[in-house]
Amino acid sequence: MTSPRSPRFHGRIPRDAPCAVPGCREPGEFRAPVSSHRSPDGPPPYRYLCLDHVREFNAGYNFFEGMTADQIMAAQSPTAGWETESRAFRPAGSADLPPRWADFKDPMDAVGARFRQRMQEAMPTERKDGKSLSSEDRNALGVLGLDLDADRRALRGRYSELVRRYHPDRNGGDRSREKALQRVIEAYNHLRNAPAFR
Repeated sequence: MTSPRSPRFHGRIPRDAPCAVPGCREPGEFRAPVSSHRSPDGPPPYRYLCLDHVREFNAGYNFFEGMTADQIMAAQSPTAGWETESRAFRPAGSADLPPRWADFKDPMDAVGARFRQRMQEAMPTERKDGKSLSSEDRNALGVLGLDLDADRRALRGRYSELVRRYHPDRNGGDRSREKALQRVIEAYNHLRNAPAFR
């Protein structure tokens, strides 16, 4: 036998505050809008009522109140909300094609790959000195925390600083930062041989 105060009751929000109806001492555990009129600006303000008062509110609630006959007919249409044309998934001749899902084990990887591609397209590919940077160059600069116009001196200085920060010998033998150190070394070795840093 379940208790009448079971938290599994649909819509119940356990609260210690009383019902919003003046004079009612029951706990207000059910959310109801303050007004039955809908606002185009978003959800209405809510109040919390006891079970008896929320039943009374629901019995008097009319979704179609204030609507014209045409609006009621449109709201009851089986295709309500589907009138607008949706964007084609693969438009003919579009350069902005979605990722091929078969290339990824996890669909979220495909979404992330598309996001990274757009971010790289938005980033400049050339430095102030006119030398172009590949996406690998930009990624390596990001690992080292350098801007696009860093020179070889800044590259060496940042590399030395990060090696000192992450190396186990400088951290009392703590090996928890070895992966970060490996990424720094790989990024430095890539940039050291990159055409933009020669």
